[in-house]
Amino acid sequence: MANTTASIITIGDELLIGQTIDTNSAWIAKQLNGIGVDIIKRVAVGDNREAITQALDRAIAEAGIVLITGGLGPTADDITKPLLCDYFNGKLIVNEEVLQHVKDIFARRNRPFLERNMKQAEVPDTCKVLFNPMGTAPGMMFEKNGSIIIAMPGVPFEMMAIMETAVMPMLKEQIVSDAIIHKTTITAGEGESFIAEKIQDIETALPAYIKLAYLPSLGLVKLRLTAKGADAVVLDAEVAQWQQRIVQRLHDIVVAMEDISFEQITGNLLKEKKATLCLAESCTGGYISHLITQVAGSSSYYKGGIVSYLIEIKENLLGVSEDSIVQNGAVSEVVANQMARGALQLLKADYSLSITGILDKEPVAGEIAEPGTVWMAVSDGQQTIAKKFRFFHDRQRNKESAATMGMLMLWKFINGKLTA
Repeated sequence: MANTTASIITIGDELLIGQTIDTNSAWIAKQLNGIGVDIIKRVAVGDNREAITQALDRAIAEAGIVLITGGLGPTADDITKPLLCDYFNGKLIVNEEVLQHVKDIFARRNRPFLERNMKQAEVPDTCKVLFNPMGTAPGMMFEKNGSIIIAMPGVPFEMMAIMETAVMPMLKEQIVSDAIIHKTTITAGEGESFIAEKIQDIETALPAYIKLAYLPSLGLVKLRLTAKGADAVVLDAEVAQWQQRIVQRLHDIVVAMEDISFEQITGNLLKEKKATLCLAESCTGGYISHLITQVAGSSSYYKGGIVSYLIEIKENLLGVSEDSIVQNGAVSEVVANQMARGALQLLKADYSLSITGILDKEPVAGEIAEPGTVWMAVSDGQQTIAKKFRFFHDRQRNKESAATMGMLMLWKFINGKLTA
């Protein structure tokens, strides 16, 4: 395959109105990029024949690989399959292997097989069927004007199964492409401009085939080196050398040398220190615990958490004094400190992180703290340090921001980089 560029089309009205977030195209892009395919366009279109047809026309003219997700179900709004049948001058036929697979699924689930479900076994006679091990709607592959067009269901785990079992092995066999190498360095505590100034000479010296991207987010800046070349082994070694130069220059703010989440960074640090963690969460409602336990193997370092949303839970479980709350409010330095120490005593961990705050934009009756104020504290039993933060977005984003800053604060504390 000479043209190793790809275009991704996601189909569904729910994507356009924001009812469903498109995670499919991001996942597909990452898989393709890993085998040397350049993604030139990602497009979302509604359940409209004209819009889908126009998107297909453009994608086939521009890219060697076109991947489509969505609209392959058995209901009237699932128009992708009949449209593709017309587009590629085919007719719908029943694929006996798919039919038996669909019947087996319904039998295992003890559900009646309806006439409507027969449609799942119908495929254009101009396509190659891509078996769906996780669902009833098969994937389909077509060819036109030198391009490969692959249609898959929009259900993420079904799409992923088809990609992993059928699409990726097929593309790996056909693609002859330069290797693409990415190496990411994650920094914390300094802004994009400061970092750019600090490594300006290194960035200027990069060869033309190695690019540096700055990817800032709350409290963090990712530095991604991307290179493309014929020899993957040689290229990987060269990019690693440039990454090392950057890390040496920024050593005091580097938190990871791979593209991982902050909860993974936190977990890796705790494992390295052979230490354990516990949490006392109020305003985040267990969200930090959720993030920590998203990481496989987190039970080796995470002991548990107390969601002390109500004042009586803070007092009865964590030992926060009533006088402290009356005099300072539940969102205060003294309460955050007492929560951190209380969790440590209750759950017997090496480190604790506590968080108490007001995530909404409106004042809370009886609270002294202003809206958006969050107090966090970290403790190891010998020392407890609290910090005050202000967040100015909506409730969900404030919760996510607070979780990130809390884990960053913990990371600094464990590494001896947090000052009172």
